[in-house]
Amino acid sequence: MNRENFQSRLGFILVSAGCAIGIGNVWRFPYVAGQNGGGVFVLFYLIFLLCMGVPVLTMELAVGRAGKKSAVQAYKALERDGQKWHIHGWFCMIGCALLMMYYTTVSGWMLSYFVKFITGSFKSGMDADAVGSVFSNLLADPVEMAVFMAITVIAGFIVCSFGLQNGLERISKIMMSALLVLIVVLAVHSLVLPGSGEGLRFYLMPDFKRAADVGIGKVITAAMNQAFFTLSLGIGAMEIFGSYMPGGRTLTGESVRICGLDTFVALMSGLIIFPACFSFGIQPDAGPSLIFVTLPNVFVNMAGGRLWGTLFFLFMTFASFSTVIAVFENLIAGCIDNFGWSRKKAVLCNGILILIASLPCVFGYNIWSSLHLIGGRDVLDTEDFLVSNILLPGGSLVYLLFCVTRRGWGFDNYLAETNRGKGMKMSGKLKWYFMTLLPILILIILIQGLI
Repeated sequence: MNRENFQSRLGFILVSAGCAIGIGNVWRFPYVAGQNGGGVFVLFYLIFLLCMGVPVLTMELAVGRAGKKSAVQAYKALERDGQKWHIHGWFCMIGCALLMMYYTTVSGWMLSYFVKFITGSFKSGMDADAVGSVFSNLLADPVEMAVFMAITVIAGFIVCSFGLQNGLERISKIMMSALLVLIVVLAVHSLVLPGSGEGLRFYLMPDFKRAADVGIGKVITAAMNQAFFTLSLGIGAMEIFGSYMPGGRTLTGESVRICGLDTFVALMSGLIIFPACFSFGIQPDAGPSLIFVTLPNVFVNMAGGRLWGTLFFLFMTFASFSTVIAVFENLIAGCIDNFGWSRKKAVLCNGILILIASLPCVFGYNIWSSLHLIGGRDVLDTEDFLVSNILLPGGSLVYLLFCVTRRGWGFDNYLAETNRGKGMKMSGKLKWYFMTLLPILILIILIQGLI
């Protein structure tokens, strides 16, 4: 079977960026920035994105492009006889499935709120209790949550059933283009709200005194974690797109572009949220409830709030769905490569699996609300803990060691693949950094996540 390839370079960048752009950018980034002093957090985030995110992304893409398969078979193609690096490929498939077991539910929340705003469930002048009850009622209703989760899953696998070019690439181009237009429109609107300048200063002007009040060490750690997790590295989610790309461009240049687009969306999300919060006197450090409780309170008290709320949650739906279809493609490709399945069979089997496997997360907020797992966490938080705190940093460390050590693929092979084609080159002088400091930084993230 011939390997599919991206139809265009733009398609590769938009699909890869779409995988990275998701809830971590438009939900987690703003509230973590709010909790960690604003501008100083953003500054450190950008630094760590360049020194950690870009190198590990090039490694994951390099394994994919050189191996020309999904994670398991790509490792097998590059490892030496008797080596077992490919075992990590199976953990990548498990990680992608586990990620979708709760991500589809949260994506369903975004879709639900889009429908609620466009149909007028949120009305101008609603009080804070009424707005907050919308989210609590959603969580308490397993049928509504399951319906929107199922819509997300079914729509995602339908897109992937058409193949790489006709499905994932074509839809991602449309959706990502619409997302970028929406985010600019929403950001401009927030910036012209009365009192928005104070929110802008909080967000973009580094204030080390404010950061010191939070704790500089805490701010730096939070920025390091966010820079690392925003790209969803370590579970092969990006590796698969390396396997679909030709060798005409260097991976360093493409990785910088993907990170740039990912960062643009994250920063623009802050430009939407912080000016709006300060304009209406709402604290920007509200935590995870920022999207589903705090911002709807802003919209219902804003002129034209129903329109702006509808556009915002359409943007959120696109952002989360772009990740869903990208990770679904990873699961499908893994089954095609490892088991010799047809795309149709892989779509059907994975669709049924994810639909069923996503139900515990749905039920974890209502009929199974008394169920607490790792460290007393609920179902969603347990699944997120396993992915975010173990599989992502642990998997990234495996990719790093495979690419730079003699017992793996080796630094010279990695460097040659990364620098193949036109564009920005990776310097061989960074070998010492990749073999010493970068593993330590990833270990710090892994250890902190387990504490």
